[in-house]
Amino acid sequence: MNYYAVIDLGSNSARLSVWPMTTDGTPKEVVKLKEMVRLSEEMGPERTLKEPAMVRTIAALKKFATALRAFHPLKLDVLATAAARGAANQKAFLTRVKAETGLAITVISGSREAELDYLGVVNTLPIQNALIMDTGGGSTELALVQSRKLAHRISLPVGAVNLSERYLSADRVKPVELFNLITDLSTMLNGVWWLRKALNLPIVALGGSNRTLAKIQRRREALGNYEDIHGYRMSTTAANAIYADVLGKDLTARKEIPGLARERADIIIGGLTPVITMLRYIDCDRLMFSQNGLREGALYQYLTTTENFAVNEP
Repeated sequence: MNYYAVIDLGSNSARLSVWPMTTDGTPKEVVKLKEMVRLSEEMGPERTLKEPAMVRTIAALKKFATALRAFHPLKLDVLATAAARGAANQKAFLTRVKAETGLAITVISGSREAELDYLGVVNTLPIQNALIMDTGGGSTELALVQSRKLAHRISLPVGAVNLSERYLSADRVKPVELFNLITDLSTMLNGVWWLRKALNLPIVALGGSNRTLAKIQRRREALGNYEDIHGYRMSTTAANAIYADVLGKDLTARKEIPGLARERADIIIGGLTPVITMLRYIDCDRLMFSQNGLREGALYQYLTTTENFAVNEP
């Protein structure tokens, strides 16, 4: 049995997925691990990865490397995104990771990240026309899908961690802070000319902060498995109501919101503001959520280049 695995090293979390390469249908994930590493924490204007963040990240990667020993032969891709992409000390960090974990990291561009998000979504959800929006810790990827084809893509240097650090108080957000954040986000979106083509289209939301919206709503609806959000739909009205509720709470109260992970409570407002702003910007009345993104996109691309496998049509 051959195996394919992807490590997604993001700005806020590190994730590992492993799939056996079989020919009997859709690949079934056999390992799914996640560690909150906050690699982009306090990078600051000098864009330097800090020692505590690197130590946390390397510890997580060591756990992943240990888990991977059970699978061979194995094809592994270790893909790093915004934090590593923009780090002034990127080369030193990659060298250190290789020396301490044996893992060789590939730093991918924002455009490539958006493309993999598209592949992960289009192969597992029945979308025709939509705006894919993946809000991570240090960047937000946008991909416009027209007739199931990737029409445009871009990566914006804003995410849950860096927006929270740059604009917002950790405990209770001040009105002027939120105004400045939304104003700057709107100005940034004005520079993406093709977003006018997304007017009134649904948003397919990815990323930990965006998925939290779905988890909170599913808890409110008392749905059985609130983590099972792939393909889940939500109205803009419901998303706005959750955002307003989160905004009205201090950090302690946010940690008690059902469906919101406690370790995400300090960055959730910064993490949700991009998608809430986008809902207004393109006059969107509905969201769809995807559990699949970069890792699954890498899988489907691997399958298309591997004999006897083909990309699924949902």
